[in-house]
Amino acid sequence: MNFRVENLKELLKVLKKEGVTVVGEIEEYEYGKFGWILDPDGNKIELWEPIDEAFL
Repeated sequence: MNFRVENLKELLKVLKKEGVTVVGEIEEYEYGKFGWILDPDGNKIELWEPIDEAFL
């Protein structure tokens, strides 16, 4: 599962503060930044901050 987000770095900081498990480090590519979290059932969820805001 993948969700498009704004300001991935800040979102992950807030989620971590709220007790959400953040998996790994942010990865950056020419088309965006990616981060991962675990939902309460342990499913990995991908968060994507596109470089081009037209994707949002």
